[in-house]
Amino acid sequence: MPATAWIGSGLTAAFEFLKPAARLAAKLLEYPMAGANRLLVGAPYALTIGVLAALGWHIGGRRMLALVLAGLGFILASGYWIASMNTLALVVVSVPLALALGGLIGVFAYEFLSFRRTVETVLDIMQTVPTFAYLTPLLLLFGFGPVVGLIASVIYAAPPMARNVLLGLQRVEPDIREAAIMNGATRIQQLVLVEIPSATQQIMVGVNQTIMAALSMVIIAAVIGGFNDIGWEVLLTMRKAAFGQSLIAGVVIVIFAVLADRMSSGLAKESKRHSWRITVAILLTGIIVAALQGSLLPAANDFAMFKGATSVIDRYLGAFTAANGALLEGIKNTTMFFVLLPLRIGLDEAVLPFTWGFQWTNGISIAVFGITSVAALVLGMRNRAVAGLSLLVATGILVTGIANLPWPFVLVALGGLGWLAGGPKLSAFAVLMVSVVLLMGLWEPALLSLYLCAASVLICVVVGGAIGLACAVSENAWRVMRPVCDFLQTIPLFVFLIPVLMFFQIGEFSAFLAICAYAIVPMIRYTQHGLTSTPEELIEAAVSSGANEWQVMREVRIPYSAPTILLGLNQTILYAFSMLVIAALIGTTDLGQQIYLALGQGDVGLGVAAGASMAILALVADRLIQGFAARQRHALGL
Repeated sequence: MPATAWIGSGLTAAFEFLKPAARLAAKLLEYPMAGANRLLVGAPYALTIGVLAALGWHIGGRRMLALVLAGLGFILASGYWIASMNTLALVVVSVPLALALGGLIGVFAYEFLSFRRTVETVLDIMQTVPTFAYLTPLLLLFGFGPVVGLIASVIYAAPPMARNVLLGLQRVEPDIREAAIMNGATRIQQLVLVEIPSATQQIMVGVNQTIMAALSMVIIAAVIGGFNDIGWEVLLTMRKAAFGQSLIAGVVIVIFAVLADRMSSGLAKESKRHSWRITVAILLTGIIVAALQGSLLPAANDFAMFKGATSVIDRYLGAFTAANGALLEGIKNTTMFFVLLPLRIGLDEAVLPFTWGFQWTNGISIAVFGITSVAALVLGMRNRAVAGLSLLVATGILVTGIANLPWPFVLVALGGLGWLAGGPKLSAFAVLMVSVVLLMGLWEPALLSLYLCAASVLICVVVGGAIGLACAVSENAWRVMRPVCDFLQTIPLFVFLIPVLMFFQIGEFSAFLAICAYAIVPMIRYTQHGLTSTPEELIEAAVSSGANEWQVMREVRIPYSAPTILLGLNQTILYAFSMLVIAALIGTTDLGQQIYLALGQGDVGLGVAAGASMAILALVADRLIQGFAARQRHALGL
């Protein structure tokens, strides 16, 4: 069906009607944008550093002060101060708008129970629709320029705030609410004076997540250009293959993200604030240095301490790839031939004499399907229908390949998994939602997205699960991995592209590595948390029954932690879909590439249809895994 054309025609007509109001809103938003930009770019850098350093001291003491000074000092020395202030201007304007919008949505969902499920579904859609998909319709509505990035940032960053406001209000103790009612508080007084203050700590977690989401989206919005911010610098240098400059600009983005994360996390904690006297002293020092800056210090544009370093990085990178080209190509080809291609086109087409050493035949396919069918039947007779059906689905995928799967097989498999996970409603939801992708004519790129996501998730489950298991067994391993996980979760998505491009250039393998690097963290965290949160009485019962350490792990810890590990798998899949769109910049042929093409062509129909298709795949995966996690919790009596 020509769904993309229909969507494009309908949205274009609607946008023509809404465009005058949207352009007026864009004009109005240009004023705070321009004001924040003039303030941050025009202010002496010593004053900006002084203000942020004073805030860092007040929040986190010496460590935070040192982190702020080191981070901002690097940004200044890199020569990207002006571009960084342009980025900060977008964040400064977008975050308050996202906080206000998200806060209102969260309060609305809390107050009106009948709308809560609808609001949660809308929030799911807002967070699963790829970030690039926001930009195409927004460009047509609001025109070209940084305001589009601002609005996209607000849309993307509001859901974390809404969720945390709702969660914080739901967790307020009933005794506190009853005390407010007994003291004669009206509903508004109860909400504003009692419940919201009681939920402050959870709400501040939402503030932290909103800031990080806004920063991530502002950088992604650089794809549309029109603004000399740090995201545009990364994109421009990557396109030029100037990896030295790209790496320095990427480090600047990481510093911004780390500072935003640490400072907003510090605000969320109920810890004692540090001395006001020293805070004021640091601020006054910044003001004095700023007053003398013109005569004593060079201008922000004159700093370029890493120019020599960028050329050295490029030179050594060229020498390294030249010297180790065979090794890098071997890693790439081995992964492609033995992992990615079998998942994409199936063992039936991927197994060839010159790679695997033998030829796959129809007889082998029949034998494999026969053996797995018998095994699935045995599992079903032993009340393990989920395992039996999963085995059949996995066999079909391995033999045929994800990209070649017949659509009836996919719909039947999803229906069966949905039925086992949550009954007829979930089964119908999964089938109907994926049927929408089929009818929109985006089945082939959807399967390619599913293939690349599945390959990445498979590696994340194996490697991340093993690392999480090691961290659960060894506290020293977790001490090493915890800061690594914190760092990887802080890095904006864009930056993951830089190192893979440096060594493996543009292509599907580079996209695969970037997705794995971004999506592996939830699997590590949830596996470690699940395995270490098993109740002590269960472990003591197993030990007293004669179980050794690995028997306790296999028979007690892993079954008990299965719901938590499944939630980690859920987050890993959602992370993989998020990164999949960014990976379109480095050469994929899936839905992400369709969204990127739609953005370049201004094709709102294709952009919305492809974005909706990717959101549908993510939502179906999310609901299925949540269903299996709920089943496991019920089986454990939780």
